[in-house]
Amino acid sequence: MDAKQWREDYKEFEKVTRQFYAGEVTVPQYKGFSGGFGSYAQRGGKASMLRLRLPGGRVTKEKMKFVADSIKKYQIDKVHLTTCQTIQFHNLSADTVCSLAVEALDYGIVTRGGGGDFPRNVMVSPLSGVEQGEYFDVAPYADKAGDYLMGLIKTVKLPRKLKVCFSNSPANETHATFRDLGFAARSDGRFDVYSAGGLGNNPKMGVLCAEGIDGTKVLYYIKAMVKLFVSYGNYEVRAKARTRYMQDVLGEKYVQEFQKKLEEAFREENLDIEVSDTVYDKSGDGSAFVDGQMPARVVPQKQAGLYAVKYHPIGGCPSPQKLVEICEAVQLIEQAELRLAPDETMYIINCTAKEAEKILAITDDGADTLFGSSVACIGASICQVGARDSQKLLQALVHEEKQWDLPDGALPQIHISGCPSSCGTHQVGRIGFRGGMKKVDGKPEAAFVLYVNGRDGEDCARFGEEIGVMLETEIPSFLKALGNTVAESGMDFDAWYENNEDVFRKIAEPYL
Repeated sequence: MDAKQWREDYKEFEKVTRQFYAGEVTVPQYKGFSGGFGSYAQRGGKASMLRLRLPGGRVTKEKMKFVADSIKKYQIDKVHLTTCQTIQFHNLSADTVCSLAVEALDYGIVTRGGGGDFPRNVMVSPLSGVEQGEYFDVAPYADKAGDYLMGLIKTVKLPRKLKVCFSNSPANETHATFRDLGFAARSDGRFDVYSAGGLGNNPKMGVLCAEGIDGTKVLYYIKAMVKLFVSYGNYEVRAKARTRYMQDVLGEKYVQEFQKKLEEAFREENLDIEVSDTVYDKSGDGSAFVDGQMPARVVPQKQAGLYAVKYHPIGGCPSPQKLVEICEAVQLIEQAELRLAPDETMYIINCTAKEAEKILAITDDGADTLFGSSVACIGASICQVGARDSQKLLQALVHEEKQWDLPDGALPQIHISGCPSSCGTHQVGRIGFRGGMKKVDGKPEAAFVLYVNGRDGEDCARFGEEIGVMLETEIPSFLKALGNTVAESGMDFDAWYENNEDVFRKIAEPYL
């Protein structure tokens, strides 16, 4: 569906948004409505956010122009790269959010279904199509899936949101093995299909529903999942309405019921797709990196002589001015584009060595250590449902870590969520924190629940184990003690933890 065909929907969005800011619609009422347009009121109800759907996390030059022009035109002062490969604009007035949502359509960006009980942004391994060692480029299949799912927004009422993703390698960056529906690429050019997984309360790994399917058939599996969700999803109890609860409802019959819906999907209509790989005909120009050394933030592509530059703004929040600078610089690079990753990292792809050097210089304000590339949701200072300010905590920790003089890798990339919803994916972090509360002398104090040993790789995926509750003020001291212990071993955190799980617990114990 052409983006401009959604324009009529936004007249209702503007009407209800203005009613909300006039005090004629309550916060809960507005949340139930506005989410379907990718927008929510922020905490306090005095400003809005807008989530830009960017299928596969791909930001083309056309979309970059919209992002940069919007920041300048509306003086946007807060941007967040999300763990679902979207860009969020924050602190928007009623006038601004209504205008932006419509203006985005002219650049191929549809915010419809960006929140609420709808199919969400289809996720894709961020370097699909250019990554060395990938099984194959999964992005063309995801594009078809995204188009199909957008067509369901006005025709199917789901119990809750539905997240679909595609993974191009065992790295499983998009969490294909524990999404609502995940397509995991295989070395033989086919997909394994997982469903009814998810993070948050009652997290579950996905159920392997099919192995070695032909990629031209992916829409049948999506339709089957939608039919299953409509049939067995919980429309009465919202807290138990995500697809993962269907595992509890159907038990051992889950795969059998999925297969029944799949058979129906095959009988009802022809959903075969045709795809072709994205072709990048740009080649390297023979340029080399300064001193002949490839910088740490540069990733060689499978296209000879081309590179992707990795940029991780702290907390996934680049300064708006920096994002404008990046977008304007990329406009001048042939066939370059931005790719957003599920850990809030941004890649600028299709650069020659000379072009990569320029992008490296522009993006020198980002993370320069593994710990610095840690993940955090937008946090309770903005989010209505957040319990704790995850951004504030991460900013403080990154600042503190720079003073500790630890070797890179002594502390891992950590994941922080402000509440149980797991928007910061705390349950798959090597170390994770989830916002909560702890009573001290009978009084509630700001705290976070500590998790450890989460992983997202396809062959080793697991949810982190909950260790205990730690006061927010104690977290820096705990991480410093942990980092010093790991550093003394001469190993990085992953290697150290493998044989020191008991030591980790002993270090954490005084702070719990």
